[in-house]
Amino acid sequence: MNNMKTATKSSIFLGSRKGLTLVEIMVVIAILGTLMTIIGFQVVGKLDEANCEATVIAMRNADQGLQAYAAKKQGKFPGTSDGLEAAAKYFGSGEVPKDAWDQNFQYFSPGTTSGKDYELISLAKDGSEGGEDANADIKSWELDGSCDW
Repeated sequence: MNNMKTATKSSIFLGSRKGLTLVEIMVVIAILGTLMTIIGFQVVGKLDEANCEATVIAMRNADQGLQAYAAKKQGKFPGTSDGLEAAAKYFGSGEVPKDAWDQNFQYFSPGTTSGKDYELISLAKDGSEGGEDANADIKSWELDGSCDW
């Protein structure tokens, strides 16, 4: 008989609590939404920074290819009208490099702003001149600190 009372009490307790209430579900969804928002902003910021760093690396690699081209051509770089295509075989992949956003670099030779033999410019994330942070242009003559925002 004593076992019957224990079983009845526990079955009453368990029977009254079969699932989550609507309020509990809404609280869990709100917490998950908040966490996803915080993590999302962190990931997007790191992705932009990684793309910037990848573009800087691509520019440095392009520099090596252009230097190899110039070494074979008595110190002359491809002209602006010839573009990077003229030096394609000197790049590691054999193809004209692009920035991390899959856009072509702007190429000028001789340089128009820096006074260097050539200039490479990536228009960055937004694909247009100017901008700030992830949208700021990346210039071959100002690579150090390009991704420090």
